Amino acid sequence: MAKDEAVKDLVNRLELPFNAFGVDPYGISKKHLTTAFSILGWLYRNYFRVNAVGIEHVPRRGRAMLVGNHSGGYALDGALVLTSMMLEMEPPRLAQGMAEKFINQLPIGSLWSSRTGQFTGLPEHAERLLEDDRLLMVFPEGARGTAKLYKERYSLVDFGTGFIRLALKTKTPIVPLGFVGGGDAVPTVLNSYALGRLLGVPYVPVTPYGLALPLPVSCEVHYGAPMRFEGSGDEDDTVIKGYVEQVKARIAELIEAARASRRSRQKLGGGR
Repeated sequence: MAKDEAVKDLVNRLELPFNAFGVDPYGISKKHLTTAFSILGWLYRNYFRVNAVGIEHVPRRGRAMLVGNHSGGYALDGALVLTSMMLEMEPPRLAQGMAEKFINQLPIGSLWSSRTGQFTGLPEHAERLLEDDRLLMVFPEGARGTAKLYKERYSLVDFGTGFIRLALKTKTPIVPLGFVGGGDAVPTVLNSYALGRLLGVPYVPVTPYGLALPLPVSCEVHYGAPMRFEGSGDEDDTVIKGYVEQVKARIAELIEAARASRRSRQKLGGGR
């Protein structure tokens, strides 16, 4: 796919300290970003027809943490959230996610994830990004979230607590988001953990049609107002878990709002 000049312009407008070679201090490459978002942009607009609501809640500058739900076999939702930040925000922002560790075992995956700003999910990496006033994307359900089956696609599994401690330590606002459509795009009926072990990944999702190739369904992402919590990050587990439950409840509300909006769009459009 030819590089989209409009996407190239968006990448050039990112407020990141790129050097003369188009590379920033983290090794993020303008060339790789342009290629990746040219492809993702087409999928976002034409294949998944994503509707983003509440984008104004995402800070235009400065540190912030996007925190949302997972579903759909693999991190399709994460890729589309990244794309919404690039295409829908003014000025465009690069959201940076914490990739699963197995990505680094895949030579091509490791190269492209790092060149587009997606790094291994280690606390020190996340803290450094926020201290540099970056936009961090976090899915507290982790791989358990993408492993949800089709019937579980709108549910939430247990959240990790590390993101709250990180937000408190770095004084970072949390922007909750609810994403729907991923579980319909990849309708997982079972996960093969044995095949996953052979391939070096957590599991391999299986759909009714076999391969977990995404279907062209409409998707919806709703962003909520920033949530701010007081503390240092060293609070007792009971306090931290209370904050986690507040974020989780807000994400559940956003999922329901996104479901209602998506149903309305589908009725008007007469399709998926």
